[in-house]
Amino acid sequence: MNGLAGKRILVVEDEFFIAEMTSEMLTDWGATVVGPAYTLAEAKELAENRELDAAVLDMNLHGDPVDAIADALNARGVPFVYVTGYAGVGTDPVAAPVLGKPIDGEELRVVLLSLMANPA
Repeated sequence: MNGLAGKRILVVEDEFFIAEMTSEMLTDWGATVVGPAYTLAEAKELAENRELDAAVLDMNLHGDPVDAIADALNARGVPFVYVTGYAGVGTDPVAAPVLGKPIDGEELRVVLLSLMANPA
């Protein structure tokens, strides 16, 4: 078993096809996808009110940073990984790992497992 079966993972992504691809990967691994959330308001509501084991966050939605979403997840102790299509974006990898787009499925799976095994 891959360790993600039954885990509730929030997907926050403003690009439909990337959100669908990410959701499909997670579902294939047995996880329950929460969302995907395409807007900051929707993402914040899900991050604050849904039972979550982890999250996959696009670093910005429609040009706006997802800091409020990250803060809400941190406040609840929910680990997350950032994904971005921008090279060299400087976020603190100690606070949350950063993966580039296109997302490498195996890399995402390993990072999520590590985050859930070693919560901050």
